[in-house]
Amino acid sequence: MKNTLKTLAFGVIGILVLSFTTMKTEKKNIKIESSKVVWKGYKVTGSHEGTITLKSGSLSFEKEKLTGGEFVIDMTTIASTDLSGEYKGKLEGHLKSDDFFGVEKFPTATLIFTNVKAKGKNSYTITADLTIKGKTNPVSFEISIYGNKATTSLKVDRTKYDVKYGSTSFFDGLKDKAIYDEFDLVADLEF
Repeated sequence: MKNTLKTLAFGVIGILVLSFTTMKTEKKNIKIESSKVVWKGYKVTGSHEGTITLKSGSLSFEKEKLTGGEFVIDMTTIASTDLSGEYKGKLEGHLKSDDFFGVEKFPTATLIFTNVKAKGKNSYTITADLTIKGKTNPVSFEISIYGNKATTSLKVDRTKYDVKYGSTSFFDGLKDKAIYDEFDLVADLEF
């Protein structure tokens, strides 16, 4: 009888341990060299676009379902791809200046997922904390994952991060010098 009780007790303990064991999270690092982040900013008279490099990044999965992510963006790498020569250099210098992203003082920006909700088999709705110039605000966007690749795009309101240059939300009389508050980020990631 004692052996039967011991066996039963160990069985119950085993079931309880298995029931309360958390799923293993697998962190997959982003391959920086084969991933790409493109930005596009808009103004009354047109737009500019370019690239920016990730410093590091990872996506977290539980049983192949996305559960988290975190990224560090190297703001010193912001580059224009729609201009060349003197104008390319001027725009890149201005974007790196305190008028825009102040990269000398704020060389990185971060994006940390705070909520991941499955939208479909390979699609998720993400809420994340985006930090630019030391200011953190929530952003929401969709991300799609196929195999070892992920794609996403998000709109960012630059004025929430103290990037006010040329914004009609803060300055009057800009006319055709106005720059729209929102810019786009499009990321093609490989992990």
